[in-house]
Amino acid sequence: MRTHQIQIVSCCQWFASALLVIAVTICAAQVAPSAEGRRQRSDYPDVVVQRDVEYRKIDGRSLRLDVYSPQSISAPLPAVLWIHGNRWSRGSKKQGPPFNLMAKGYVVVSIDYRLSGEAPFPAQIEDCKAAVRWLRANAAKYQIDPDHIGAWGHSAGGHLAALLGTSGGVAELEGKGGNPNFSSRIQAVCGLSSPGDILRFFEDVTGATDDASVNARASIEQFLGGPIEQTRANAIAASPNTYASKDDAPVLLIHGENDMSIPVSQSKLLAKELKAAGIDVTLEVAQGRGHGVGGPRFEKEITTFFDKHLKTSQPR
Repeated sequence: MRTHQIQIVSCCQWFASALLVIAVTICAAQVAPSAEGRRQRSDYPDVVVQRDVEYRKIDGRSLRLDVYSPQSISAPLPAVLWIHGNRWSRGSKKQGPPFNLMAKGYVVVSIDYRLSGEAPFPAQIEDCKAAVRWLRANAAKYQIDPDHIGAWGHSAGGHLAALLGTSGGVAELEGKGGNPNFSSRIQAVCGLSSPGDILRFFEDVTGATDDASVNARASIEQFLGGPIEQTRANAIAASPNTYASKDDAPVLLIHGENDMSIPVSQSKLLAKELKAAGIDVTLEVAQGRGHGVGGPRFEKEITTFFDKHLKTSQPR
């Protein structure tokens, strides 16, 4: 923002002062974070946060994560990867976690990944898989149970979490480097207001002229790396249902019935297809809710789900 010099004339000093106050107010409004942003960046009580830990280096780019741990850990804890959303094109690890899962006996790790403006698919899922492998490679250091790792995310982040859950062992999505001797499989997935079938999602918003549909088409094509006519194969490869098999991680899907950004039909379709593959799937359609689900209101359900699948004696 450019700074404009205000020349004060003695006969109208009061007017200049008023202008200065207004300018400061406008500037503050532009740079002040939203209430959500302030909440997301705040530390939780009794939680130790280790920030900006490098988990992968790719093409000279350092990818980092934040580790949120309970202050007192007496035994290795299950870990949950939090993946931020925002159309695969914006956001950062500062956007999470949305509630204090650490108080329930988890280590939560919030990651940065390459955004679609920097690198198209499969860069994003490659980074997420590298983060899971990093967790296992560093499990002893951070007191993590390497056999019980989950993932959750909102919107585009929920899509990446679901793709993690169904594509364990898919070599084409693993990427290079980043502790390749460790598994990227996870044991539980929670997807919030997220797309599940990328090609179907694009087709569903094709032809519509409302802002949400226009933005969705642009975001999908940027994520895939070009016009859908040229990237259909990527759309299929980026869809969680493409790899679904009965030994995949159990899934909890929560989606607002009035979601105008990503239609609830996406979660309904994904749940149906995953269930047909023999995967343990729970779908909750949040009545009266839009795109913003997954915060403290859903804490009990999400925690219960992770408790069931990550706090067990036997790994999947």
